[in-house]
Amino acid sequence: MKTISATIGTQLYKTEIQAKNHIITADEPESVGGQNLGLTPTELLESSLAACSAMTIRMYANRKAWDLQQVIVNVGFKRNITTQAVTFKKEVELIATLTMKMLKNLINGLKISYLKK
Repeated sequence: MKTISATIGTQLYKTEIQAKNHIITADEPESVGGQNLGLTPTELLESSLAACSAMTIRMYANRKAWDLQQVIVNVGFKRNITTQAVTFKKEVELIATLTMKMLKNLINGLKISYLKK
């Protein structure tokens, strides 16, 4: 099993996260007692979804040998404090030369890919 390690010392909220030989810092904004030294946990969650989406689109386009220059994925997170419901909003922008059929295939391929995970 892969392991991600998070370590926090005496500095409020500053957390070092290690995966394999990579280390990133998470923190909270100064307005809630942090030092704003890294992404917040929510931003890390949003960035994970955005990166996974962009990489999946890139892999699919590469397998099809499509002319895809760039993928831009924006992810937003919203929590309803009353109901605790969480909503993600994801917007995808493709810089590419694709036909409508190719775009439909890409969308259907992504649906299948996400359902399998």
